[in-house]
Amino acid sequence: MIRMGEMVQNSFAERVIAFNKALSLDISLPDGIRVMNPFTENPKALEVSSAFYLKYYNDNRERRLILGINPGRFGAGVTGIPFTDTKRLTEKCGLTFDGLHTHEPSSVFVYEVIDAYGGAEKFYKDFYINSLSPLGFVQAKPDGKELNYNYYDSKKLENALRPFMIQSTREHIRMGINTETAYCLGTGKNYAFLKKLNQECQFFKQLIPLEHPRYVMQYKSKNKDFYIQKYLNAFVQ
Repeated sequence: MIRMGEMVQNSFAERVIAFNKALSLDISLPDGIRVMNPFTENPKALEVSSAFYLKYYNDNRERRLILGINPGRFGAGVTGIPFTDTKRLTEKCGLTFDGLHTHEPSSVFVYEVIDAYGGAEKFYKDFYINSLSPLGFVQAKPDGKELNYNYYDSKKLENALRPFMIQSTREHIRMGINTETAYCLGTGKNYAFLKKLNQECQFFKQLIPLEHPRYVMQYKSKNKDFYIQKYLNAFVQ
């Protein structure tokens, strides 16, 4: 169990946990689409993610922000930790999520980058990962299965989410984010949207796009080492 009194007062961890507890979304959604909020759907997500942030963020260090698209079903959609499935949670972070075992290809790539950077402890001292939309979406299929759904898959959803994404990014910055340089996971639609948003809102002085981990694993896996090095090179700018 998490003993909240163990937190450094007003620490980065404390701010992230409070942010996760308060996450909610009440907007009109496209037909067949639902919001995926792990913190309300499974109490274990809040417990294990809180343990994660207490382990790696229980301080007041300034960090650089890495923004993905929105949580996926087998990573943050389960654990509440961006790009961290249950397997990586155990093997790389030393934490367990009892009762569920998930594998997310994006998580595999991200933790290979983290290992190449020097490991989870070193990486998370310097970076904080979240998503432009910190809540995810799924689409229900006629056979009852659900698929990941990105905010930009529907113009209606993208427009409705815009205020939420602006507010979320501002709250991330207030947690203790360095606004000189941020990183966007996704060089296509996610970057185009975030670049325009950044020009309007002036969140960051520099925004660096990187190929999305899912894209690398699905289409460029033979060149994975190239993209890991590309990430590392971007991180030292």
